[in-house]
Amino acid sequence: MTAAHVLLVEDEEIIATIITEFLGSRGIQVSAVADGEQAWALLRGGDPPYETILLDRELPGISGMELLQRIKTTAQLSQIPVVMETSSNDAKSIQEGLDRGAYYYLTKPFQPDVLLAIVNAAVGQYRDYRRMRETLEKAERTLLFMESGRFRFHSLAQAQALAGGLAQACPEPLRAAAGLQELLINAVEHGNLGISYQEKSELILAGRLQAECERRLGLPEHLDKTVEVVVEREADRLCFTISDQGAGFDWHKYLDFDPGRIFDPNGRGIALARKISFDQLDYLGDGSSVQAVVKL
Repeated sequence: MTAAHVLLVEDEEIIATIITEFLGSRGIQVSAVADGEQAWALLRGGDPPYETILLDRELPGISGMELLQRIKTTAQLSQIPVVMETSSNDAKSIQEGLDRGAYYYLTKPFQPDVLLAIVNAAVGQYRDYRRMRETLEKAERTLLFMESGRFRFHSLAQAQALAGGLAQACPEPLRAAAGLQELLINAVEHGNLGISYQEKSELILAGRLQAECERRLGLPEHLDKTVEVVVEREADRLCFTISDQGAGFDWHKYLDFDPGRIFDPNGRGIALARKISFDQLDYLGDGSSVQAVVKL
């Protein structure tokens, strides 16, 4: 696998040097610039190779928030995860950044293990997006003609594959794919495997989430657990009902962005799926089933 390539936009030379050297020592290529104008010139110069952008909120010239706005409203850049850096933990300002599309916030001074975990997670998300896009661009969209269907799967790899397939049934496959993948993976991780919110946070920061999922999938008590997906096409909408075999969860607090969880490395996927991928998202009963709707 090729080394990750990160764009660092940071005007404090010492901090830029520390981040560049630290990430470089972990095999991550860093291109560093000192202001927003330089960053924007690089980003708009064609198809950028960057897989994540580390962006200081306070910059000379173009501010970090303005640059974030430009990135998220430019089609070829909008899917690149942007990790905002800030020296303030003002919840209102941080919420503004998340609402504008920031992937995560890091507060200065950085904890090296958190920085590395967040960058790796952001790069992984962007690579998943690119793979999904390439798959959807090549796929024959035969599921556009499906009236109804029932699917079952067991593993995370199967969840990713099925998300791409089901997205082909939607009017905007790429928009739906990310949300479907989020819901299907959640059904495995949190539902069937019983990984709690706190456990997932700790596993992400330790770089062990995938390994722990694979370990639990092989345990006798989880070998026969599956997730069921039922698809129904109606006159004006497409409905996906996803049901796992877990104990459910308190889903109410995850439907919207929660300032109390701003610095957690997880916990925003459901809110993003609801906001971006679907026209309606409803959890049923104890949360072990969710219904996602795409209007036709």
